[in-house]
Amino acid sequence: MALTPDDVVTKQFQHVRFKEGFDPDEVDDFLDEIVVEWRKTIAENEELKAKLAAYESGEAAPAAAEAPVEAPKAEEPVVETPAPAPVASASSNDLEPAAQSAGIIELAQRLHDEHVAEGKAQRDQLIGEAQAQAASIVAEAEQKGREERARLEKERTTLEGRITELRNFERDYRSQLRSYIEGQLRDLDTTATSSGSTPVSAIGL
Repeated sequence: MALTPDDVVTKQFQHVRFKEGFDPDEVDDFLDEIVVEWRKTIAENEELKAKLAAYESGEAAPAAAEAPVEAPKAEEPVVETPAPAPVASASSNDLEPAAQSAGIIELAQRLHDEHVAEGKAQRDQLIGEAQAQAASIVAEAEQKGREERARLEKERTTLEGRITELRNFERDYRSQLRSYIEGQLRDLDTTATSSGSTPVSAIGL
């Protein structure tokens, strides 16, 4: 199916996900210019085709027939109208608009391909930057996690040392308190014995 100017006008491009490539307004303006020139070329092409068809059907024959009448006197009538030349000229004029149309189509296709390629490149760049940023965030979080674990481990060691000190203090305190109480009891027994009173142990103390 041949591409028409309406196809260029109604063509819809998908927007890239992360960031736009070319300015859509500039692309639309340029495509509008392409459509105007394309339609002008198609109109000229149709006009040339009509002229060529009219010439081939014989409508231009009277103009060609007048040429021998206006020619100088000669023994033999010489038809000086070069029939192949107009055909060749018309053919070349017919092919020129077609070539222009093909060039415009190629230009539009190249512009579209560049737009898509730039969009893909920007997409890949954004994905790469996002992956690098994610890797950096993960590495930073892991580093902070290691530092926090080391800090907690240090605090746990400090607390365990403090608990050990308190237990030793409690054990020493109990031992000293027991020795002190036992010493006081012995002193009481000794004092009671020397005074002749009933020993403290006898009354259940």
